[in-house]
Amino acid sequence: MSAVSPAGTTPDTPQAERLPLPPRTPDRIRDDAHAITVAQALAEEFRQEAATRDRERRLPWDELDRYTASGLGTITIPREYGGTGVSYETLATVFATICAADPSLGQIPQNHFAVLQNLRDTGTEAQKRRWFGDVLAGHRLGNAGPERKARAGKMTDATARLTRTADGLRVSGTRFYSTGALYAHWIPFRAADEENRPLQVWVRRDAPGVRVIDDWDAFGQKTTASGTVLLDNVAVGEEDFIPLYLHLDTPTLSGPVSQLIQASIDAGIAQGALRDALDYVRTRTRPWVDSGVELAVQDPYIIQEAGQLQIEVDAAHEVLLSAARTLDALSRQPVTDDTSAQASIAVAEAKILTTEAALAVSEKLFELAGSSATRAAHNLDRHWRNARVHTLHDPVRWKYHLLGNYLLNGVRPRRHQWN
Repeated sequence: MSAVSPAGTTPDTPQAERLPLPPRTPDRIRDDAHAITVAQALAEEFRQEAATRDRERRLPWDELDRYTASGLGTITIPREYGGTGVSYETLATVFATICAADPSLGQIPQNHFAVLQNLRDTGTEAQKRRWFGDVLAGHRLGNAGPERKARAGKMTDATARLTRTADGLRVSGTRFYSTGALYAHWIPFRAADEENRPLQVWVRRDAPGVRVIDDWDAFGQKTTASGTVLLDNVAVGEEDFIPLYLHLDTPTLSGPVSQLIQASIDAGIAQGALRDALDYVRTRTRPWVDSGVELAVQDPYIIQEAGQLQIEVDAAHEVLLSAARTLDALSRQPVTDDTSAQASIAVAEAKILTTEAALAVSEKLFELAGSSATRAAHNLDRHWRNARVHTLHDPVRWKYHLLGNYLLNGVRPRRHQWN
């Protein structure tokens, strides 16, 4: 690929300085079944070099371009706006499928879809037509997430501010945990206005004053490039922000959908780890000296452990799909305080089980496969590293709390993107 980005960079530019290629109209996804088929084909392709990308921290620019070209980035746009309007069950399946192959690559679109849901819930008709149209034309959406707590007291505290100047609206500030921003054409993010009211501001990735720094150095999910976004007096149009403060009391599905995506990523990590564990045992693991069997796959303890792990992975996946079906049912009626709470509770159950499955399988992998599986050449530790890092996205202990508090006391979960 030799196309040149808006800023004149090419795919040969150092990855930390590279901008995405100009958008091209992607393929059309016909329906839910087609979306899953496309995801399965891409997953098989992405799996081939997933370990190498992790080992070398090779950012998946080309793979993400193929993902975008496939049309998967458009699947949740409602049909009335030209999209496919797939179910939340299909969305969860697509994420789990891609993440079972490469969860770093699979996580990159998480904010793309979370922002699309937020736009659907809170955007004006003009904003929906505009930004849904951009995505249908091949634009990717990133995010500039909450700042590190060392700089902001709470996850929701604003570290970017929109002000009105003699030259028009300008936004400045610093954001972090910006999964997808490096690869995006649009970067939406939370900011505050001059009255300290919350907004969602949209800026172009290549706009003057926008700088995305690839300083993500976690030991897992290494190629998500979830680093820093710097905003220095960036021009903002009058229609380039959503006044979130107008919707604070409006129940939506934005939080549950965001959490459904997170749980789907963990489900994919668990599935990929179990697949590689079983493959390794079948082909490389030696039986223990006291087992009395010729092959590791005949070891009764390994057989039992494999069955137990498969149950955990399958149970987590089924609860995930059940939660997605709950969201589908609730989305077909006006969202109320009660139905928004039901959605959060359903997804919390899935998040608990997918977290536990991802951590359990990625740890047990080595017990089943044996000491040779720890060799760097196999890079199987990436499964645990990915599981450990991604499941810290929001503390699962609070999922237990909100679930128990709802069951015992009827207390609805607070509405935000982590519930």
